[in-house]
Amino acid sequence: MTIRVLIADDQMMVREGFSVLLNAMPDIEVVGEAVNGREAVRRVRELAPDVVLMDIRMPELNGIEATREIIASEGDAKVLVLTTFDLDEYVYQALRAGASGFLLKDASARQLADGVRVVASGEALLAPTVTRRLITEFSRLAEAPRLSAAVQAQQYGELTERETEVLVLIAQGLSNAEIASRLVVAESTIKTHVSRVLVKLGLRDRTQAAVFAYEARLVTPG
Repeated sequence: MTIRVLIADDQMMVREGFSVLLNAMPDIEVVGEAVNGREAVRRVRELAPDVVLMDIRMPELNGIEATREIIASEGDAKVLVLTTFDLDEYVYQALRAGASGFLLKDASARQLADGVRVVASGEALLAPTVTRRLITEFSRLAEAPRLSAAVQAQQYGELTERETEVLVLIAQGLSNAEIASRLVVAESTIKTHVSRVLVKLGLRDRTQAAVFAYEARLVTPG
């Protein structure tokens, strides 16, 4: 199945460069481009892409707000944030808005394509150490208030002990295979646990699960 991609970036060279790289892949097709966040939201409605490569700093509507609107529309599009710096202060906010992960703009063609495939499959781009560091750092610095004790008790109190353990390992950036190895169970079992965690907490994907774990203080940054 071909993965349909929309590229949202206000720099023409970035859009054209990524289009060439992705269209060279047999399983990926760039179906459209957007020069700002407002256009990105409109183009997602028109084209129904599987993945949106979203720049953060754009005119009219920035990538964070565009991501929030796209996710709120309850469509199937996943958002993969593009950033120039691995510690961009806005990336954590984009993850909170519903993005499934992020890539640096200097990523190789293979990293770009693999990132698109990972996000399209419903996973989150959390494995790289830099992503883990970013989520850890900005969960500590984010201006948004922490979840209240009452909300924490209500939400993750529904998880079983094993599901809570899996949630913590997700937040630490481990893949399903790594979690399975750590807990000495089958990877299929971990996939089941992850699905139940997401359903019980009302979360979209692993990235939101990781952010939730940090904000609920199930995992301590540092």
